Amino acid sequence: MPIPEDVTGDEIDKDVRQELQSLPKGLAEDVAKNLVMVARLIDEDPEGAYGYSKVALRLASRVAAVREAAGFAAYANQKYSEALAEFRAARRMTGNVELWPVMADCERGLGRPEKALDMAGAPEVHKLDKAGQVEMRLVAAGARRDMGQLDAAIVTLQSPELASASVQPWTARLRYAYADALLAAGREDDAREWFAKAVESDKDGSTDASDRLAEMDGVEFVDAFNEDEVEVDGESEAEGEAAAGNDTEGAEKVVDGDVDGDVDGDEGDLKD
Repeated sequence: MPIPEDVTGDEIDKDVRQELQSLPKGLAEDVAKNLVMVARLIDEDPEGAYGYSKVALRLASRVAAVREAAGFAAYANQKYSEALAEFRAARRMTGNVELWPVMADCERGLGRPEKALDMAGAPEVHKLDKAGQVEMRLVAAGARRDMGQLDAAIVTLQSPELASASVQPWTARLRYAYADALLAAGREDDAREWFAKAVESDKDGSTDASDRLAEMDGVEFVDAFNEDEVEVDGESEAEGEAAAGNDTEGAEKVVDGDVDGDVDGDEGDLKD
């Protein structure tokens, strides 16, 4: 697959670059460039990212970072069986547990929420950092919802991290997931409160909490330019129809140390 001229391969994270040092120099550069393209495209063009990940995998399947990137690219394309296999391979190579939450979410994607819950209670969870533990909680809550256990999902999300006034990278997504679960359970007033709290903490727009809140408040957004309301002799058609008495209705770890996948957008970067 073509590599843009501005991609040099130097953009990759230093830890990944170190892994690639086990390869011949020319090969390492080719792999690095393909990994850069995976990271560059995974959000906007997941199919394209998947294509570059397959090239990198063909070139260096024994490099853990390559297997991990291939896993995230497959995950972004909802190829959960393939993603799980790649994540397992990367974990075998490194012994690292950081992929445990997304591996559990793959089990959800494969229709096995019970397996995801088993993983949420495994010893590996205690080895995760705080961010990983929050991700695992999100996955577990999603599994509960998959099984129709809304009240259990709500309880799963109730945690010190949710109640904390401190805003962390995971705060908006955790609050969003909690609000969404409350809404699904019919607790609209509580849901509105937590969607508002999610908006307060969502500085980078990682959720659509503001849209959900506006929807609950009955706010309707319209395009600044509506093709149905073009100007005619200084008067819009809509205004002309109204004057004539017509009643018409107008009615989203490879570069900078991070490769991320997002499915369905409900409970964070993981499948909801």
